[in-house]
Amino acid sequence: MRHPESYKGSQIVVLGLARSGVGVAKTLHGLGAKVVVNDRKSREECPEAAELEVLGIPVICGGHPDDLIHEGIKLVVKNPGIPYSAPPIVQALNMNIDVVTEVEIAYELCEAPMIGITGSNGKTTTTTWVGKMLEAAGMKPIVAGNIGTPLCEAAEYATTDNWMVVELSSFQLKGTVNYAPKVGALLNLAETHLDYHGGMEDYVASKQKLFANQTSQDIAVLNADDEICQTILPQLKSKTILFSMLQQLEQNGVYVKPAFLPQEDDDKLRHIIYADEAGQEHEIVAIHEIGLPGRYNVENALAAVAISIAAGVNPVSLREPLMSFRGVEHRLEYVETKHGVTFYNNSKATNSKATIMALDALKEPIILIAGGLDRGSDYLELLPYLQSKVKAVVAIGETKEKIAEVASKAGLTEIHLVDTESSAAETLQNATRQAAKLAGTGDIVLLSPACASWDMFKSYEERGRIFKEAVHTL
Repeated sequence: MRHPESYKGSQIVVLGLARSGVGVAKTLHGLGAKVVVNDRKSREECPEAAELEVLGIPVICGGHPDDLIHEGIKLVVKNPGIPYSAPPIVQALNMNIDVVTEVEIAYELCEAPMIGITGSNGKTTTTTWVGKMLEAAGMKPIVAGNIGTPLCEAAEYATTDNWMVVELSSFQLKGTVNYAPKVGALLNLAETHLDYHGGMEDYVASKQKLFANQTSQDIAVLNADDEICQTILPQLKSKTILFSMLQQLEQNGVYVKPAFLPQEDDDKLRHIIYADEAGQEHEIVAIHEIGLPGRYNVENALAAVAISIAAGVNPVSLREPLMSFRGVEHRLEYVETKHGVTFYNNSKATNSKATIMALDALKEPIILIAGGLDRGSDYLELLPYLQSKVKAVVAIGETKEKIAEVASKAGLTEIHLVDTESSAAETLQNATRQAAKLAGTGDIVLLSPACASWDMFKSYEERGRIFKEAVHTL
């Protein structure tokens, strides 16, 4: 933990407004730093600017001034989504000025031990679930970061009596230097965000920064079934707890017993088991009692159990939150049943693997609404799931032709491409109406785009909300 006085008088540039930029600017200003905030968007697009200026924090909108970065600057704190090719960041790095994200600042100021959770899929569900588990155990968690309270704000009021439970993206982790969570968890790794990272190597390296500064006093939680996680294991200096769907772990592990086998659907006899350091088994809960559907949510449950045990939770207290938790908005979220058709919002599925997980979780015939920002994927990994799970596809966004091509290869005959109308909202509304017409009694209409939302919407949250509104007005 860095002493707050160390920021006093330092010249710091905060790049990007939004929630994290506003939060970290306020925190650093409150610590006596000389903060300047810069956002390339116009002043009209930066309503947060006025809030900071009232506090005496200068805000520069509409571009990056040439003299923004200079030798007097001690630190640049960037919005995680700003690419490292942005001129002020390139300039700062060339001048050997540290460029970090809000995570680094919050970590240096936070008195509470931190749990950092990252992965390509399942982060939000797992993070929220861990919060529920720690709360049930009386451990006063603060869920923060990408979800919950802004991280710097939470760090300011957290005490040693709390646990900070933080969802972390690769964007955030790439901008860390000294960050060392007491418990760090890597859920899985799949090809995503490669347009930002430039390739899988940088993406994996960014995720690995979660463990870079851990010591033998810390704990790393990893997925024993993930190939890349397995390559990371020998590099760790911390203790480890593994979790697995497919194998029994003899000690310091959380797993399903009996293990899952391909094409095997009867889960009634399976349980989540924790094997402690001595190899003694502790039965946690039966799989069929877990509150969320789908095997990928069993994997999220395994991760949440492992993380909670790493933080010191007694395994006995985990059964109730495993049974009562009903999930997070936009993640295989039940919307409504109309005329015998059930609608699910899985807008958070911004890559093929996330969509596959949703398709695999559902038993009924599916009308799939998919498509969005084109990041260069061919979506061929969807093919076997379209063949076995899907009866019709409604495609939207930049990737609609690609999605339709894979659906055609899967042998589907009901494939509908929805052209962009006067607005993105109308396009999704039309897609929802089209999907509803294709559905029969007992079918499911699933929004699970397999793509990011930014070609049409500000966020996956906006996309999901518009879908739900469209369903409610059918």
